[in-house]
Amino acid sequence: MGLSCLSGSLAESLKKTQKTLNTAVSGSIIGKYFKLEERMTCFTRELRAATTTFLSMAYVVSVVATVLSESGGTCSISDCSLSEDGTVDWDCRSKPNAGYEKCMSVVKNDLIMAISLASMLGCFAMGVLANLPFGLAPGTGQSMYMTYNLVGVRGSGPMSYRTALGLWLAEAILFIAIAASGLRSKIARLIPMSVRLACAVGIGLFMALVGLQAQQGVGLIGPDPSTLVTITACARTDPDTGRCVGGKMRSPTFWLGSAGFLVMSYGLMNDVRGSMIYGILFVTVISWIRATPVTYFPTSNAGEARYRYFKKIVDFHKIETIAGKISFRGFKNGGVWVSLLTLLYIDILATTGGLYTLAEIGGFTDGQGTFENEYMAYMIDAIATVVGTFLGVTPISTYTESAAGIREGGRTGLTAVIVGVYFLVSLFFAPLLTSVPPWAVGPSLVMVGTIMMKVAKDIDWSNAGEAVPAFVTIILMPLTSSIPNGIIGGFGIYVALHSYRIAVWLIRKMKKRPSGENDRRRDDSTCAEQAVDAVP
Repeated sequence: MGLSCLSGSLAESLKKTQKTLNTAVSGSIIGKYFKLEERMTCFTRELRAATTTFLSMAYVVSVVATVLSESGGTCSISDCSLSEDGTVDWDCRSKPNAGYEKCMSVVKNDLIMAISLASMLGCFAMGVLANLPFGLAPGTGQSMYMTYNLVGVRGSGPMSYRTALGLWLAEAILFIAIAASGLRSKIARLIPMSVRLACAVGIGLFMALVGLQAQQGVGLIGPDPSTLVTITACARTDPDTGRCVGGKMRSPTFWLGSAGFLVMSYGLMNDVRGSMIYGILFVTVISWIRATPVTYFPTSNAGEARYRYFKKIVDFHKIETIAGKISFRGFKNGGVWVSLLTLLYIDILATTGGLYTLAEIGGFTDGQGTFENEYMAYMIDAIATVVGTFLGVTPISTYTESAAGIREGGRTGLTAVIVGVYFLVSLFFAPLLTSVPPWAVGPSLVMVGTIMMKVAKDIDWSNAGEAVPAFVTIILMPLTSSIPNGIIGGFGIYVALHSYRIAVWLIRKMKKRPSGENDRRRDDSTCAEQAVDAVP
């Protein structure tokens, strides 16, 4: 009974302290600047939302750094170790080479610092200037495009890393011009409501798909030569074929990740705040224990390398190999300009659709489809890309994982600022943050997908003119692993379906028949006109 009283007294004391803290912050300059009371939120809620957002997107530090480092960055043949006869092997980049591998390792460490710094600056700007709870970081999709399509693995692509950075910088400058002119918001309003709502559902499914895969998830699904994807959760996979070895559904990390998902689900079901945080931490801490089937540090070369980096705890150094390494020499190639126009077109739709989706999820939009500080949000998104390019990373994007923080109650820019503080801390504690295993992050991505599905009810599924574009948007995003593909596909189908109605309306206006002639032909044209009017 004594322990029960003590526990109750402690809980009451903590609740009183929390209330005092929230009241003090809300009445302070900070609280008034971020409009905490006006948006019916408080400091501890914003802190919880920021922590959830950061933990949901913290994987970006290791994932983007790993993807971009595979391009070789600014490493060249001159970094390769000499062969036994003292000459340079011109194919050293495509073969195991101690010198080139060492350079790639330095590039990866620099990328971790650059990603954390760029994300910090982007989040600070979004929070302070736009007062929106959105987290920003280098985009994973753009990073994959840069490595596997532009620069190529180990520099095997059509352009150098320096030229690719110049390409992103040129696109960012065009972005700023479009955003400053207000054209970007007008372009956003051209996206039909059904497609915008479908974006949220499609992005949710795409995130869930990522969370279910092995690379950044629990590993439940994997490739299949017959059905493209299938259930895997393999204990081991063949490195050459990628097929299961030792049976399916026997992966210990999958079952640990599933336990984390149940922790999150149970918490949300009972309205426990911070449920996603608890699930991620639960899985991560267990995965840090060595000599277990679920450890993130197995007794392999990769595992030992992770553990050595993890034991450093604190790591901070200058960004030397990628910062400011921008070149425009490759712009003489016409293919660069084609890539520039393609990226600009796709990114305008993708980033605009992403911002609107988050604004709608958070309830920030009004009846006209706009949201508070919309113009500033677009400008920050564009300017942050310029900063990121100078730091040596791909464009900065507003992350859809921000939806996890919004679900936890994030309503103001204070959430984004706190996320920025976390990224600031990650500059020094990168070894810890990059050691969060994918099977700990995956469940949170699936959970965010579950949350984002709710907007599907607002789509008019009884109207084919709205339902078909929405479905195309939703289905293309996860099946093509591309948010832009979904937006472009849905928007294109919408225009194709509705252009018929517009064309008929214009023809009617151009004919300008006399009223008597219209009356004589009314009976004959009634069915055709009703068919046209039925088109949404």
